[in-house]
Amino acid sequence: MSPDTLEKRLLQFAVRCSHLRRALPTDEYYDARHVADQLLRATTHPAFHYPEARSAESKRDFLHKIKVLLKELREAQAELRYIYHMQYLENWKIEPLMDEASQLVAIFVATTRKLTEKNRAA
Repeated sequence: MSPDTLEKRLLQFAVRCSHLRRALPTDEYYDARHVADQLLRATTHPAFHYPEARSAESKRDFLHKIKVLLKELREAQAELRYIYHMQYLENWKIEPLMDEASQLVAIFVATTRKLTEKNRAA
């Protein structure tokens, strides 16, 4: 996957999660409001910071920024699972986002492993 394609995919994920956040019953449940705000931060962070990572000053800087981005994606994964189990919305609205979060995590785990291995070999 090209870096441009991945950047667009992260942005689309953030937008889709923002729409999900708007649908949560935040006026009805305090916990929904809390997780909605956390989800918004955790899903927009990777979309906003991946372009910054792409312009990193070094491979080490790039790896660090990707690891931070990966932490946010994992947090988003956990928040989506929480929303799913709390049954705030129909499962079919959350499951595709859970799947996308898992795929994005897998992409960035593979990226960090590859870069770490290259750094060790150098």
